[in-house]
Amino acid sequence: MKIVTKRILFWTPRLLCFAFAAFLTLFALDVFGQGYGFWGTLLAFIMHQIPVFVLLLILAVAWRWEWIGAVLFAAAGVFYLVMAWGEFDWIAYLSITGPLFLIALLFLINWIKREAIRDR
Repeated sequence: MKIVTKRILFWTPRLLCFAFAAFLTLFALDVFGQGYGFWGTLLAFIMHQIPVFVLLLILAVAWRWEWIGAVLFAAAGVFYLVMAWGEFDWIAYLSITGPLFLIALLFLINWIKREAIRDR
């Protein structure tokens, strides 16, 4: 396996997770126009960031154990589908669960190919 391919396989799920966390953070920005006051807005912003914190925690675990990351990211996608089913249009489900399942798949590939990726 070429060194470029190894790097791409290693870094893609990790960078996609950071990008997805940044995407989810955009949804929390709506609290700043709600007129809650400073402490209310801060609390609402932190509450909206809980899913982002959970994803970053899963990423920290997945960084070391890719198979656990694959399972947890897929579980997060299923959890979102179960919790939000019937609330939104199909594109909302796709925009949230699509990246989660893609990251899970990439971590699974990372785990399967771990010997080739880490071989120097």
